[in-house]
Amino acid sequence: MPSVLFVCLHRPDRSPSQRFRFEQYLTFLEANGYEVRFSYLLNAKDDKLFYAPGHYFSKFLILWKSLWKRVRETFFSRPADIVFVQRECFMLGTSFFEKRFARRSQLIFDFDDSIWLQNVSEANKKLGFLKNAGKTKDIIKVADLVIAGNQYLADYASQFNQAVTIIPTTIDTGQYTAKLVADDDGPVVIGWSGSFTTIQHFEFALEPLRRIKAKYGDRVGFMVIGDGSYRNTELGITGQPWVAATELQDLQQIDIGIMPLPDDEWAKGKCGLKGLQYMAAGIPTIMSPVGVNSEIIKDGENGFLASTTDEWVEKLSQLVESVDLRRKLSVNGRRTVEEKYSIEANKQKYLEGMRIVLRDS
Repeated sequence: MPSVLFVCLHRPDRSPSQRFRFEQYLTFLEANGYEVRFSYLLNAKDDKLFYAPGHYFSKFLILWKSLWKRVRETFFSRPADIVFVQRECFMLGTSFFEKRFARRSQLIFDFDDSIWLQNVSEANKKLGFLKNAGKTKDIIKVADLVIAGNQYLADYASQFNQAVTIIPTTIDTGQYTAKLVADDDGPVVIGWSGSFTTIQHFEFALEPLRRIKAKYGDRVGFMVIGDGSYRNTELGITGQPWVAATELQDLQQIDIGIMPLPDDEWAKGKCGLKGLQYMAAGIPTIMSPVGVNSEIIKDGENGFLASTTDEWVEKLSQLVESVDLRRKLSVNGRRTVEEKYSIEANKQKYLEGMRIVLRDS
């Protein structure tokens, strides 16, 4: 039985990147004859400390513990047939462990953001000098297979490695059931889902949302999921935290889902997860036409694309005013996810990737 070691930073069911990239496929791989192991660095307690401001001594201890774990795995543990690295093995600017894994096993490298660009959490800005986003290309060079979340990322990876395949970020459409778009019987809720690290993207939509509020008054409401500390009194928003157990129920309180993004190099690498979650949940969706969003959305058919403030206001207004339009985009958006961005539509690609690297070993 071939073995696969999945290597990442976060514990299961914590990181969206891990959950919607590979964690959903572990049971499928086991059912197809693979022994699956999982190695992460940050437990719940360490995670809270690591992403909080200060706590430098605690962070040093977390780094030391993480370093020793990776040393044990790469020098002293039984090698797996395949090591699958999601984004990075270690949180500092070294590709040493990926290179070491590549000497002992077949290495698959998976990434879903423009991680070759420096991006440090606000809480760890003072430790930014320890990061080295340039290590991404070094990891790509030693990988036996690179899995990119979209064409933009694949184009970057192809500069350093010809064994590149695209597998989009995917949704478990067995768990994500579509809501029914009901007749108007209350405020139409315009919502955004993300995290405290991406809340600045929501704020790109503030001006059109202010105009929608001025236009429709109590006919509309607004919701932010994922940042429990967020407040906007003008729009009446009290952010609510992301909770795994109620994720879908929370999303289905939204009547129109929005995914605003800046048109920059980092955003071009994003894989459209927020929009795909809305669409899988049957929520009519508006996205900025940045990166893969323009591939996911066929404007006016399965969702809307909006660039300027006027476009956002126009398309939000159409959805606020028309239940029939919301129903149309709900049905077509869900169908798009099922056909192209679901586990069912992509699981064989993961299996084939494993077979290719084992065959070539």
